[in-house]
Amino acid sequence: MIAMEVLGVRIELPANQPLVLLKESHGERHLPIWIGAPEASAIALAQQGIVPPRPMTHDLMVSVIEELGAELTQVHIIAVRDAVFYAQLVFGTGATVSSRASDAIALAIRVDCPILCTPEVLDDAGVQITEAGEVTEDDDETAARPSEENAENELRRFRQFLDDVEPEDFEN
Repeated sequence: MIAMEVLGVRIELPANQPLVLLKESHGERHLPIWIGAPEASAIALAQQGIVPPRPMTHDLMVSVIEELGAELTQVHIIAVRDAVFYAQLVFGTGATVSSRASDAIALAIRVDCPILCTPEVLDDAGVQITEAGEVTEDDDETAARPSEENAENELRRFRQFLDDVEPEDFEN
């Protein structure tokens, strides 16, 4: 499994479709996942540390997990089929529960647990960004190797690329 970090959420125009962007923690591949508006909001609020006056669904789920004495220890992104991402919630007892990737990410941010992705998912749906903002194949030697200090520029280039892409462009 490959450790991932959440770079952010944005709304892609003109389709007005929310997207969460993950990146390998120790690599250069990015994993764009189109998600629903409620999940995008839940992820963005949690990333910004905003606590709503009443619990959102993901906040409620975290409370239920804690009250039952369980601990969410990891989130696994395990498959992508027909541009749909599948995930599992992994608990301290070893129990797993099937989940949408967007819900799993929203929960992981709230409990600060690792998000891990299978190599197959990154091979199938992962992208790299060149200095020119173009997407390349994973094995392309010309792919950019941006440093941590350039993360904002990297995200900006990816956003420029996404201005002209549709969710269907990532289907196999």
